[in-house]
Amino acid sequence: MTAVLLVVEQLRRRVPGGIGRYAAGLLEGLAAGDPAPVEPEVSLYASRPPRHGTDPLERFGRPVLTSRLPAVALTRAWDRRLVAAPRGFDVVHAVSLAAPPPVRFGRRPALAVTVHDLAWRPHPEAATARGRRWHEAALARALEAADALVVPSAVVAADLRAAGARPEAVHVLPWGADHLPAPDRPAASALLRRLGVDGRYLLTASTLEPRKNLARLVAAYARARPDLPEPWPLVVVGPAGWGASGLGAIPEGVVAAGPVDDAVLAALYAGARTFAYVPLAEGYGFPPVEAMRWGIPVVASTAVPSVDPGPAGPAPAVRVDPASEEAIADALVAASVDGAVRARLGEAGTAWALPRTWRRAARAHADLWAALAKGRAR
Repeated sequence: MTAVLLVVEQLRRRVPGGIGRYAAGLLEGLAAGDPAPVEPEVSLYASRPPRHGTDPLERFGRPVLTSRLPAVALTRAWDRRLVAAPRGFDVVHAVSLAAPPPVRFGRRPALAVTVHDLAWRPHPEAATARGRRWHEAALARALEAADALVVPSAVVAADLRAAGARPEAVHVLPWGADHLPAPDRPAASALLRRLGVDGRYLLTASTLEPRKNLARLVAAYARARPDLPEPWPLVVVGPAGWGASGLGAIPEGVVAAGPVDDAVLAALYAGARTFAYVPLAEGYGFPPVEAMRWGIPVVASTAVPSVDPGPAGPAPAVRVDPASEEAIADALVAASVDGAVRARLGEAGTAWALPRTWRRAARAHADLWAALAKGRAR
């Protein structure tokens, strides 16, 4: 049995984001399980647990190893190579670039690091200067120390190879999209009533930060609104990230819902006329595939790998240039109004999303861990 230590500090964050979604989905996929010759024995590793309330890691039912350091101090200690991961494991897998260094003495476990994107490079304006410096330093450490670099898409794999990664160390593994619970329709209806939304609506969901390109989406919606049969509102769901959200003074028809729990989010997806997601850069992109599981027509930017069918179709989403308000506006109208487009997107999107399960993702990760433990990945 392969003993794996999964570094999941992100799951302790106030806003776990897409990295937290990946970590939680992977753990849920492992719990669902597929028959395999050798199942991994997975433990979790993170900083000192919260002094009050429930530790969010407890819900996964796995052994949890904790540092005596709080989150910020532990991450800085990793950065300075002062604290290594606990011993006794075949593989240490960090779910982000925040990764412990290899042990200095004794038996060294294999190290895997998941790299979600290198978006700070093509879009430096979408990250703080401090954030860019940290990501560059963390990437350099991962390129030097990791036996395997796990990525969600061929786009990120190419970016890593261009950054100097050994091609044989880069592994494109599938991500899942079946993590949302059953929709809480009464709670979603109550939320929409409080927001003054009655009837059909367009939807977007993401962390509200510059990289998500909300300013252009909102401007494109303002262009599209007169061409909709009715002035359907655009409901914006998500927690605040860093920097300006892009909403500013909220224009007519745009409704900020803030963060919602997963059951409400599922119900909002299920009830939406159209879902839009047009970030400037993305390593994968969970929200479009989440929406597709409900048969909802999706408008996504060409920067979203999760809905890129490659040269073979049919395309599961209307894909647009994220820099073009006009293109986004035209796509919003087509996906919301044109019956033939909506039918095609609904069918293709559902077929695209349903096979993307965390059980499949967990199996691929477990296979990689077993290979790393046997020393086959180097």
